[in-house]
Order: sequence, then C-alpha cells, then structure tokens
Amino acid sequence: MASTISVDKIKSTSGDTFTLPTSDGSAGQLLKTDGSGVLSFVADTDTGITSVVQDTSPQLGGFLDANGNYIQMQKGGDIASASPTVIDTDGDYFICTGTTGFTTFTVAADRHFFLEFSGVLTMTHGAGTLDLPSGANITTAAGDVGEFVSTASNVVTCVNYTRATGKALVASHTATVGTATMWIPAIAMVSPTTNGAEAAAVETTATKPEMKVLDFHQSTVEYAQFSVAMPKSWNEGTVTAKFYWTHATAVATDVVWGIQGVCVSDNDTIDATFGTGVTVTDTFHNAAEDLAISDATAAITLGGSPAEDDLAYFQVYRNSSHADDTTNSTDARLIGVKILFTTNAENDS
Repeated sequence: MASTISVDKIKSTSGDTFTLPTSDGSAGQLLKTDGSGVLSFVADTDTGITSVVQDTSPQLGGFLDANGNYIQMQKGGDIASASPTVIDTDGDYFICTGTTGFTTFTVAADRHFFLEFSGVLTMTHGAGTLDLPSGANITTAAGDVGEFVSTASNVVTCVNYTRATGKALVASHTATVGTATMWIPAIAMVSPTTNGAEAAAVETTATKPEMKVLDFHQSTVEYAQFSVAMPKSWNEGTVTAKFYWTHATAVATDVVWGIQGVCVSDNDTIDATFGTGVTVTDTFHNAAEDLAISDATAAITLGGSPAEDDLAYFQVYRNSSHADDTTNSTDARLIGVKILFTTNAENDS
C-alpha cells in the first residue's frame, strides 16, 4: 500500500534550508530554486544551447541538416598584400590589395579562404609553404580569384585558381610559349631577277601527286624569295628552317641549302639587307623523286629590327659552290620550306 508524507519544512542544525511550495504544481512542472532556498514549481522549458556561440568547441554527432537553409560565407575586410600576407579572421572571402609579391601566408591551420586580387603581383611557389598548381609561380591580374586551404599553420595549398579572363591557369597545349611552324611551298616563292631558281611543274605519274618545284642549279648559286607577315605571337627572336626537296635522278650525294631573312616595319624601306645566311647540308636517298627533309638549320637572325606585325622577307638558296655540295650532276628540286619560330602568346589577339 502506497505511503505519503506531508511536510511544511525540513530543517537540520547545519546545511542549507529549503522552503518547499505550499501546494502541488501542474503536471510536468519542475522544481526551481530562487537561489535563496525557496523552491517553486515552474514549466519545463528547454534551456539548452540557443546559439553555437555558446559552445566554444561544437561537434556533430552525425550529418549536418541545414533544414532548408545554407551555411553563409562572410566577406572580410580588404587584406593588403605583404610578405607574408596575413589572413584575417573576420571572413573567408577577401579582396587582396596592393602589388607586393609573397611566398607565404600567416594563417591558422584548417582555414578555407578565397582571395580576389585587385592588381598584379607574383605568388611564388614554395613546396611545403605555398603549393601552387603545377608547381609554378602565379602572376596575378585584377579580378583573378584563388581558393586556398591551410593544411597546417602557415602551410597553404592553392586548390583552385580562376583568371578574370576565364583562361586556364595551365594551358592544355604548348601554344603559350613554345615552337610553332609555318609551311611555305615552292609555288608561293618568287625567283629574283638575278640568279633566280627555275620554276617547274613535275608530273610523277598521271593522277598521282604533281610537284610544283623550284630547280636550283648544280653549279650556279641560285635564289628564291618569299615574304611572311609574322604573327603577333612570335617572340621576335631567331628562327630555324627545314628544307623539303628531291632530285629527278638517283644520287646519294649532298646538297647545301641556305636561308637568310630581314624584317621590315611600318614606314621602313623594303630595300633592306638580308641577315647572315645559315646553311644546312642534306644527303639524298639515292632514289629518283624520293622526298628528302633536311635537319633544322642553326638559329637564323633576321636583319633589321624585328617588331610586332613586321613583314619578314626570306631568301633561300642552294650554295652549290660550297665544298660540301657534292651533287654535281643534277638540279636540286625544292618543294618547300618549313619555318620554325618561338611564340610568347597563345594567339594574335
């Protein structure tokens, strides 16, 4: 049988004295102290953490459900570029001002942040301090945005970099800086008035490739010329050349091919002097009408003062008087020349 006890006060000779309520509360209510020993019944109200600010080290016990909301990013105040560049704690997206290059950040571990650059500066790749895509330095431009993660204190990896132009940071081709070529067929060349090579149309077999060639004599030094409006992507440096040629007969001797050039700019005279000629010696394959392709010449320095948008004149020749030109029985037939040049831009825009 259940028992009950009713008391007005419980008091001992020492310790705290509590005054109980004079009547029962409602169902589900809790006893609450006023801090002075007086208890009363109050409603059961959730008094848990109402803001993450109240928990200095919050942890998740499972997946985070944002309940249809989103986790907001915060733009912090502008950050001045410096060496090192200091990442503030008032946001995770910053405008990086100034033009001071740097190789390190001052930043706490486990930060994920973005920098939008307002000017030109150089971020220097440093393995273990500032790891940049492809391991190469990055020269920024206004409007470029980099995404960074600090894997440890002051140790940062650039995980993404977007140029303001939309172009890839690392090109998937070699057009930005590398070797490009242009093909000049013999039919596009002209024979100069003095000692010009003789143009010829050579039918191999009916309905098979027909050659449009320039015949260079075996005992007289003869020439042919062509001009090219050099692309803006050319770095205005030296070029090289390869000769594509053949013989009408089977010989296994050598021909010495030469080439020289000069650049003419707007308002310059075309009556200009070619630069120093450069030659290459090539041995024929001892089969009539075989294709022979020479090695590339050494570097060819064009005369004049090469500049953007120049018109380059080239002169090719057979140096039949050279001791290394041992083909004394027949003309050398030039099919065309490949010019190789170095670029310093992706295109001509």
